[in-house]
Amino acid sequence: MPEDPVHGFGHVARVLELACRFAEGYGRVDYEVLQLAVLLHDVGRVSGAENHAARSAQIARALLKLAGYPEERAEKVAEAIASHSYSYGRRAESLEAMILSDADKVDALGAIGLVRVFMYSGTLGRDLEGSLDHIRSKIMKLPQLLYTEEARREAERRVRLVAEFLENLERELGAGGSS
Repeated sequence: MPEDPVHGFGHVARVLELACRFAEGYGRVDYEVLQLAVLLHDVGRVSGAENHAARSAQIARALLKLAGYPEERAEKVAEAIASHSYSYGRRAESLEAMILSDADKVDALGAIGLVRVFMYSGTLGRDLEGSLDHIRSKIMKLPQLLYTEEARREAERRVRLVAEFLENLERELGAGGSS
């Protein structure tokens, strides 16, 4: 796992829990492919965030091949990983890819999402205004990119919390606070 407090094991564990929850009700989910994709979806971040989804897919494919995992199934895992990232605009095609994408995006929302934004902003040297811009321009738009109904329901709840936080922060900053 990357030594990144935002994309480390805690994130992976939450994404796994969300993915399993979002998969309920779909009879045709390949849980083994889904779980492997979740566990390996950010391994490419060890060398930076740029194009991490494609890099993570390559690494996952290589690791699974080394482990003797069937090539056809490893390709399904890699496909799910390659299409999970918001930044690269690749649409998820398989149900497993859709669920991974949704779970990863939902983990960026709500209270934990806000904590993650500010932690990551700190590692990038981003100031408060830059962090708030990231929340407004990226985080608040994530629900529009979700595939599954259960993810949309969870995102709706979490987005309300983020919107309330932004409203309160703006009120406090306007009352003499400063960034």
